[in-house]
Amino acid sequence: MLTFAPDKKRRKFTGVFKIFQMSHLTIDQKKAIFTKYGGSATNTGSVEAQVAHITQRISQISSHLQANKHDHSTQRGLMRLVGQRKRLLAYLQKHNLQGYRALIEQLGLRK
Repeated sequence: MLTFAPDKKRRKFTGVFKIFQMSHLTIDQKKAIFTKYGGSATNTGSVEAQVAHITQRISQISSHLQANKHDHSTQRGLMRLVGQRKRLLAYLQKHNLQGYRALIEQLGLRK
């Protein structure tokens, strides 16, 4: 059986793991997004509100990844969110073309 001295055991993982402080959207920020794009703070199911919310999350994660280039699990989550936004935008384009164009212009997604 291996035994470690108490001081060596405490220092075993010191400095190995970084603690990432990624800021999430607050409840007030989410309500503002849903009010602006969904019509009311409780209308979280509208496609426009979901796309706006995902866009905010994508921008936050992108800034996090610029500082932490080797955070691969967050990079995978970012790709998942981009795909989800792409599917929602395709749905919106198919069912409400004018709403799609207005949302793209408001969010500044296409140049």
